[in-house]
Amino acid sequence: MIVGSLNVDLVVGLERMPDPGETVMGRTLNQHPGGKGLNQAVAAARLGASVQMIGAVGSDDSGLWLRGIVISEGIGDAGIRTVDGPSGTALIEVDRSGMNRIVVVPGANGKVTPGDVTAALHDIDDIAIVLTQGEVPLASVEAAMVVGKSKGARTILNPAPVLDYPMDLLRAVDVVLPNEHEAAQLTGIDTSTLEGSRAAASHLVSLGVSYAIITRGGDGAIWATADDSGDVDIFAVNPIDTVAAGDGFCGGLVAALAEGHELSEALRWAAAAGGLATTKAGAVPSLPTRAELDALLNS
Repeated sequence: MIVGSLNVDLVVGLERMPDPGETVMGRTLNQHPGGKGLNQAVAAARLGASVQMIGAVGSDDSGLWLRGIVISEGIGDAGIRTVDGPSGTALIEVDRSGMNRIVVVPGANGKVTPGDVTAALHDIDDIAIVLTQGEVPLASVEAAMVVGKSKGARTILNPAPVLDYPMDLLRAVDVVLPNEHEAAQLTGIDTSTLEGSRAAASHLVSLGVSYAIITRGGDGAIWATADDSGDVDIFAVNPIDTVAAGDGFCGGLVAALAEGHELSEALRWAAAAGGLATTKAGAVPSLPTRAELDALLNS
């Protein structure tokens, strides 16, 4: 079960990012389906997981389009509500090196309520995993983790963007999965070095999380539990666009766990899926299939 956002992504390709107050010329403009919730749901579904989604779209044409994407990817849409007003929109800049900057306007995503989340979770039996992010209201993030935990599901929080997460929420989280910048915001620890990331992961575990994973872009990822820690290596790919790399990582992890793999193997899936997502432009369009994942894992 994925609880999260559905967005229309407007992606501008440009040579370099503008400085404050500067105007630069863009090279391309494309529209893609996106939103961290939808990206992660598609990532897991394409890798073979049975996925349902809880979220909201607007009453505009974009809402119809986004729901159509959900259905076409084989994702259950019973938990997606249509609300008055615009759907969520993300404005994304991607420079020639593949790095990106993103501004999200929540739209309908801001109207996902704790009641929506609770009702949808209670309507479904045998939920193995509940994954959520920070692009829906904090109270709805809390409901996803607390209700998911009460139903015996493994709870995973991708704190992107970082919200004012209370300590009680973190104690309901089995796996927290920030990138290094989000980990720094959550812990107040400088994560620009490997040692700093390790310290941040250990700190997150000390707050009540069972398993902390911090992604570090081209430097891979690190993980920690109360008793152990380790590294996750990257796969050799040719990146052109880092949009949705983190979402591919999340989807790969969830798909592997849902298939019954141990966390060590799930982290290999995650690294491979995240890497493959950088080899194509866009968010949803970049997310790999199971055949593509298997080919990279076996290479």
